[in-house]
Amino acid sequence: MIAEEVIELIKTGTVETLIMTVLTTLFGYIIGLPLGIVLTLTDKNGLRPHKAIYRVLDIFVNILRSVPFLILLIALIPFTRLIVGKSYGTAATVVPLVIAAAPFIGRLVESSLKEVDAGVIEAARSMGASTKDIVFRVMLVEAKTSLIDGVTIAIGTIFGYSAMAGVTGGGGLGSIAVRYGLYRWEYDVMIITVVVLVIIVQIFQNVGSLISKKTDRRRVS
Repeated sequence: MIAEEVIELIKTGTVETLIMTVLTTLFGYIIGLPLGIVLTLTDKNGLRPHKAIYRVLDIFVNILRSVPFLILLIALIPFTRLIVGKSYGTAATVVPLVIAAAPFIGRLVESSLKEVDAGVIEAARSMGASTKDIVFRVMLVEAKTSLIDGVTIAIGTIFGYSAMAGVTGGGGLGSIAVRYGLYRWEYDVMIITVVVLVIIVQIFQNVGSLISKKTDRRRVS
């Protein structure tokens, strides 16, 4: 039988993990969506090519994406403490999670927008549509299925990051796995934690896939 205190512990960790994931996804897209749009527009084949801007953003994104999250988490401790007043716990973990997720999301958005048929964009331009109209009424609409798939991928990645944050006292299921599974050798708790993480990720992925299929106009009903 699973002890009642373990059940309560897993419940608390699950709620913390969900809070971290939802907040990180939200703020990650607040930063990453505009970033991906700008990368797409300023690319050499974009609507507003600008080599300098694209190069700076490209390097910025590549640098952040190349740093392992655990190292980034530790390196950002002073910044995290400055923002939220402490370097541990659920709220503190959101800061490095967003910084790690935003450039990743930006790349996902850029990739999705570049999949839009160039002919559709040219047709909109020939009718006098502004860059803003093309972005919001053509590109984002045409790429919505791919963008939804990107959200699913981003959430799965963020879940992985949140679990790693447990090593530095980040809270959530990852912290439980480290404190009980690693430090106390209570492998039953760690196994339960892993199972719960897998179930949550699968639920998000299945929901994302279902929404993606519903919005994909290329599928034959």
